[in-house]
Amino acid sequence: MNERDRVALDLESVPGIDGSVPGLDAITMRPETKGADMSDARTMMQDDPAATRARRDALSEKILAATTGAMEMFSIYLGDRLGLYEVLAQDGPLSSLQLARRTGTAERYIREWLEHQAVAGLLAVDDPRADAVHRRYSIPPGHEDVLANPESVHYLAPLAQLLAGVVKPLPSLVDAYRSGAGVPYADYGIDTVEGQGRINRSTFLNQLGPVWLASMPDLERRLRRPGATIADLGCGVGWSTIAMAAHYPEATVHGLDTDAPSIALARSNALSHGGGAAADRLEFRVADAGSADAEGQYDLVTAFECIHDMADPVSALATMHRLLKPGGTALVIDERVARSFLGDEGELDGLMYGWSILHCLPVGLHGHASAGTGTVMRPATLERYAKEAGFTRMDILPIEAGFFRVYRLYP
Repeated sequence: MNERDRVALDLESVPGIDGSVPGLDAITMRPETKGADMSDARTMMQDDPAATRARRDALSEKILAATTGAMEMFSIYLGDRLGLYEVLAQDGPLSSLQLARRTGTAERYIREWLEHQAVAGLLAVDDPRADAVHRRYSIPPGHEDVLANPESVHYLAPLAQLLAGVVKPLPSLVDAYRSGAGVPYADYGIDTVEGQGRINRSTFLNQLGPVWLASMPDLERRLRRPGATIADLGCGVGWSTIAMAAHYPEATVHGLDTDAPSIALARSNALSHGGGAAADRLEFRVADAGSADAEGQYDLVTAFECIHDMADPVSALATMHRLLKPGGTALVIDERVARSFLGDEGELDGLMYGWSILHCLPVGLHGHASAGTGTVMRPATLERYAKEAGFTRMDILPIEAGFFRVYRLYP
């Protein structure tokens, strides 16, 4: 691969297409290079008792704030799973008694939950001095998109469900850290499956076709021709597959995943979204991305947010290469992490390392001779995998896709 082909258009520096993803503006991004050598400064701080105390106090505050934040996330889980936000959005302001009656829940629990939500700044209370049972609560302006509107790209309530899922097998994870073994994806349960699908749903439905894919004119023309074909590897509960079938009405789209519960949900989602209008062109099946057997049949093969989870990512990428028709396109969408590890990459890498240590790395290590990639798959790592799989070139596309980078691979 020559130097020209290796030039990657960095999302941080190239104006792209507006494709915001919920919450990204709240994540601080830091440069991928540092100017000064910090070793001398660290040595000085170690010798300074005042600096040591300041760091101790700052860490204490950080851990206490993180504990409060974790509890708030699990309170959001309760509000989301019990339908409390949905009813408040439709009918609020409501008292604890009214909300309990409308959601079939126990008033005393709901009263405590509402008070916590108000203290946390998630909900508004009309009159804090009113009798506890009759105080009325509502979702403040601007909060509904985040807490109660699944059609908004700012909808974040499913993150709480996803978080609950990834901590479900913590005892098994402790054992895995000692043994070096992986943790099966199934051990994370339905909250992980549903939460992952729900957090990506609105982004895929609103932006995948009309914004991200449409930004590639050659691909857009090809996929609008009669008989166009798309394979979506690692499709999960199917929203990326459904979005592509909706955007390309002439295309046949196949979603493949190894997880049977995910495929069952994908089929259900396809029927419920648009009444199954694309049912004759849309098919989901349980299949291993490393062993799909439809050589040379697809104009586009995609892998969205899944390559880093795979025990053998090179085999999966080799399958993508094998499935392509002549002149076809392979796309990988994965996390927009820093290009290298410097120890201070900012909150986005910190978030991605969190998902990795709890879920993606353990799942990826559950396999024979695993690559052990993890969530923080840097561009150079994917480029190496792609070359080993037979691709000759990888570009990072100038598409503003929030948390994601969009990679185009060339046979």
